[in-house]
Amino acid sequence: MRDANIFAFRKAMPRMSWSPRNLYNLWRRSCGAEAQAIDFTRSPKTLFQQRWISKALVRAYHGDFINEKIFKRWYLPDTLPDVRPRQHALSSNGDLDAFAGRTEQLERAKKKAYDEQRKGLAPVGSLMLAEVERRIDVFIFRCCFAHSVYEARRLVIHGSVLLNGKKHTNANTRLAPGDMISVDPAAIRFLQEPGSSKAESESESSDSEPKTESSDPSQPKPPVKLASTKSPLTPFNLPPYASPFIFIPAYAEVSFSTCSAIYVRHPTARPGYSEIPTPYDADGEVIRLAWEWYSKVRPRTRSKSQMAREPENRRVGGH
Repeated sequence: MRDANIFAFRKAMPRMSWSPRNLYNLWRRSCGAEAQAIDFTRSPKTLFQQRWISKALVRAYHGDFINEKIFKRWYLPDTLPDVRPRQHALSSNGDLDAFAGRTEQLERAKKKAYDEQRKGLAPVGSLMLAEVERRIDVFIFRCCFAHSVYEARRLVIHGSVLLNGKKHTNANTRLAPGDMISVDPAAIRFLQEPGSSKAESESESSDSEPKTESSDPSQPKPPVKLASTKSPLTPFNLPPYASPFIFIPAYAEVSFSTCSAIYVRHPTARPGYSEIPTPYDADGEVIRLAWEWYSKVRPRTRSKSQMAREPENRRVGGH
């Protein structure tokens, strides 16, 4: 990576990681001292500076390992869906509606309009990052099989991940709905017994020491040590401060007993809720300004040579 010190306190940029340093940076950006720097309600910064800061923060968390040029060309949608509610003229003549049999229909329409007004619009700004969530390395991290997205990339590159039953070593692959990934349990760190090899070496060294029995019957014999029985259960040892990151998004179906997961569907958004995990408000200023930045600087055309260099993008029923 170009920047080795990705958890620097000076920048305080949250990343896809369970690191305690990352958790501290996340707290600083959420409710700490750095939270005021991204509150652009009353800010002396220009609009260009606000967009630049928002773009840098969003990219630091969502795919900082992706080249900026590749991100702009292949991971940005053409447009965002229009979720503005359509205005329907509701009749106020109760007798005529009852005669026409539209009473229940109007009640449902009024209830729907009230719910939309109460919950607000769907935070579609976060859907600009839906293509990043499709990546196999990001999906492995979302399924809690790796401590960070960087470790998930290493698992894929080193051949510890199966895609639909076949070994897959391309970490840039974007999954299609229905794809299943399987991770080697021996490569998942928190499923290993800490210090097991050290304990075995200590027991072997103790067994190799010569044992001498005392011939004096009056001397008490040492207590007999019972053989330790190994538990048949799989060890589960989470790293410290990992609990804030242990969650499964709605578009993933995870089975920890088999260390596998299914990419069920593409992430979406509905009023008041976005399925794309992000440390910032899904409909806040940071996401909106980042989209404004990329909507102006992204490339508009793709030549045949550029299409040939597209990262693997799996389709439903395809390869």
